[in-house]
Amino acid sequence: MPRLTAEFWVQAYLRRLDIANIPAFVVHKGDVTAGAVLVKSNPLNGRAKLMQRTYDAIGARVWSVLEEGSELEMDKIIRSQRRFDRDLWVIEVEDRDGRTLLDQEGLFG
Repeated sequence: MPRLTAEFWVQAYLRRLDIANIPAFVVHKGDVTAGAVLVKSNPLNGRAKLMQRTYDAIGARVWSVLEEGSELEMDKIIRSQRRFDRDLWVIEVEDRDGRTLLDQEGLFG
């Protein structure tokens, strides 16, 4: 089964967030075709959570928490990840309730 390009997935994700009235923006644009995606969930209270796509025990792609803590610490981790992976996409989602929609069908791949 062919995979979606990173850019196409990001555009579709941002559109879903827009439809749900959840503010989000691309902090860093990565490789158009194959860049990994990191999502920063920012509830605007000084805390944040970083999410990344991983594989579960049966090999299915899922979103998991990479790190959770102060927003400043999460930004530091993002900078470190970007130095390591220049193809990385970073999306920041700003929602007081912490909604990211990453648990919805169609956003795993």
